[in-house]
Amino acid sequence: MTTAGESARDARPDPFSRRREVAATSARSLLVTVLGEIVLPSGGPVWTQTVVDVLGLVGIEEKSARQALARTAADGMLTSERVGRRVRWDLTSWGRRLLTEGATRIYAHGRTRPTWDGRWLVLVASVPEQQRAHRHRLRTRLAWAGLGSPAAGMWVSPDTARIDEVREVLAETGPADAHVVTGEYQGGLTAAELAERAWDLGDLAARYAEFVGRFADLVPADDAEALAAQVRLVDAWRRFPFLDPGLPDALLPSPWVGHRATEVFHGRHTAWAAGALRAAAALGL
Repeated sequence: MTTAGESARDARPDPFSRRREVAATSARSLLVTVLGEIVLPSGGPVWTQTVVDVLGLVGIEEKSARQALARTAADGMLTSERVGRRVRWDLTSWGRRLLTEGATRIYAHGRTRPTWDGRWLVLVASVPEQQRAHRHRLRTRLAWAGLGSPAAGMWVSPDTARIDEVREVLAETGPADAHVVTGEYQGGLTAAELAERAWDLGDLAARYAEFVGRFADLVPADDAEALAAQVRLVDAWRRFPFLDPGLPDALLPSPWVGHRATEVFHGRHTAWAAGALRAAAALGL
C-alpha cells in the first residue's frame, strides 16, 4: 500500500543527480548499486545488518553504511520498518522505478553505437558574462543532454533528433540570443577533429582504459569476492552513460577503447553472476 508521503516523494525530482552519478565512489553510491543490483531483483525488504555486511565486503565501515541508509531513506528511495529490535528496509515505488530505469540505462550503454548521416545539430547561444549562474546552468543542461562545445557559445551534436531536448533546455534557461541549425559541417576541420574539440574524448578514453585495467583480468577467489567484485564493477560502469555522449563510430578514435570496456563489463558481469548470487543468498538477500 502506498502512503500519502510516498506519493509525494514519487513526484519529487531525482535526488541522485547526474552530477552525483559521476562523483567519486562513496558509501552512498555503493549502496545505490547494491539496491539496484541485488535488492531490486529480489523484490523484498532487506535487514540493516545484511546491507552492512554486503557493504563491508567492499570496504565500507558499519557507521558509513548506516549513514548511507538513513540519507537514502531521507531522499525518498527507501522506507524502514522496525521488527522487534531489528530494522528492515524496502524500496519505495519511486525508488523501484528510479532503479529500474537506471538498470535499463546501465545495461544498454555501449552495446550499440548510432549510425550517422553526416548532419549536425548546432546551437549558438549567447549569455552575458555577468549572468554567470545563468551561463553555468545552460552549459550544464546542454552537456548532460549530450552536446559538446567546440567553441565559446557554440554547442553541437551529431544527433539531430535532440532538437526537441535542446528547445526544452532553451525554454527553461531562456538565453536572450539563441540560434538552432541542423545541417552538414563545412568548416576547415574533419568531422572527427570537430568532435575532438567538442568533447574531451581523451579523458573519456582514459577512464575506459582504467576500467579495463581494473576489471579485465580480475578473478575472484570465492563467492564473497565475486559479490564484492560485481558491486564494484556495476558501480564503476554506471557512471559511463553520463560521461559518454554516445557518438557514432565515425567520430571516435580507432580503435575505440570504449568497445573493449563494454566487452569487459558484460563478460565479467556474466562470469561473476552465479557466485555473487550465492554470496548474497548466504547473507540473507
